[in-house]
Amino acid sequence: MFTAGGVLAVGGCGHLVIAGVGSGIDRVDPFGDLKNRPSAGRGLNFLVVGVDRRDGLSKEERHRYRLGGAACNCTDTMMLVHLSQDRKRASVVSLPRDSYAVLPAHADPATGERRPETRQKLNAAYTRGGPGLTVRTVERMTGVHVHHYLEIDFTSFMRAVDALGGVEVCTVRPLKDKQSGLDLPAGKTRLNGPEALSYVRARSVDGSADMGRMQRQQRFLASVIDQAVSDGVLLNPMRFQKVGAAMLDSVRADRNFGNEEMLALGRAMRDFDASSAEFTTVPLAQTGYRVKGLGETVRWHKENADRLFTALREDRPLAPAQERDREAAAKEREERRRAVPVEVAPGSVRVQVDNGTGRAGLGHRVDTELRDTGFQTTGIPGNAERGDVETTEIAYDPRWDRSAKALAAALPGAELRKVKGQGPLMRVTLGADFTEVTPVREAEPGPDPAAQREHGYSALTGDQVSCG
Repeated sequence: MFTAGGVLAVGGCGHLVIAGVGSGIDRVDPFGDLKNRPSAGRGLNFLVVGVDRRDGLSKEERHRYRLGGAACNCTDTMMLVHLSQDRKRASVVSLPRDSYAVLPAHADPATGERRPETRQKLNAAYTRGGPGLTVRTVERMTGVHVHHYLEIDFTSFMRAVDALGGVEVCTVRPLKDKQSGLDLPAGKTRLNGPEALSYVRARSVDGSADMGRMQRQQRFLASVIDQAVSDGVLLNPMRFQKVGAAMLDSVRADRNFGNEEMLALGRAMRDFDASSAEFTTVPLAQTGYRVKGLGETVRWHKENADRLFTALREDRPLAPAQERDREAAAKEREERRRAVPVEVAPGSVRVQVDNGTGRAGLGHRVDTELRDTGFQTTGIPGNAERGDVETTEIAYDPRWDRSAKALAAALPGAELRKVKGQGPLMRVTLGADFTEVTPVREAEPGPDPAAQREHGYSALTGDQVSCG
């Protein structure tokens, strides 16, 4: 959940001011005792973890931010961030904290006593053996060589968000979670540091629990990158120093991630933007997998996870959009920015178009335009019983009301008429008031079914998941 600051640290070091900022980073050594590690591969891999540590917060602040109870001294969030060798792409893979894992044999960091191999949830690696055991466990599970380690806590996360001037998020429905204090209306909202912390920590918004939380974290991170680029934070020495100082005040990193590495990355990534980042979650075979003594865990889909991590090692793009021509991708991003966000994917909405006017060819035109914006039209427009309809109408079954609202967004001014028993097909009757189809897009896009079938995983680019 704290990886927004981590990725800015990875990708935004474009000025010499970072030399002053980076000198204040607290150092750890997670690689000292590692042996038989995976090969380095191509590109750079960062393990970015968010730790439930509250040292910099007063009792009053912990109460105000809904941080009740004691800190667990464990990783609350974990992501692998892969920077391509050409520094034009960042691939972010979320690793569920409740992943069923086998922790390697290790020495207790407090006593030095040897501990045998044990089965635990992934976030317990930090509790049992700190950064070193965390890196060893992740490398063993993924086969990916970790080059650098970044650790961020509650305080640095909130400070970084506030230094950015807040971060805008969007949601198609209200989000409430009493435990984290989250209370967002539908639409766009600019969050300050504490509000952003509630947003990325919420686990009780709906039945998706930790899976939904990881999706929100990815969307938040995409919005951070988009805002940092569009607002010129990465190109403004004073603003970047302010954000960097706020973030790095509570960050811990490996000893080899120094000023020279930050500057080299910054110079290489001057053209980096939200579309350069891609996001996915490790493929899962089972959620709610109960293990005696551990409770519910999630199990990775071994074959599909292996494919994903092989792609990382081989420095291949994860999202289909990354493989397209840059000019075509830029055009697609611009079209997406102009489109109206809707709650239901247009591709899942079936539509029959009938022309209720005397304007020849109108039905074919609207059928084509609706199909171009993603709706599943019949491709066989018809003529309505009357040819003098004044107002465009959408007849729909109340059971598919969300689909009807998505279609109505593409046909502004159309009247909605409930027809019980009609089924999933939406029936549009065009009236004299019709002017044009408004492009729409799914507000919260999900996995690409084609990519899922071909690779066993699916990724989305940052411009697809940010508010845009």
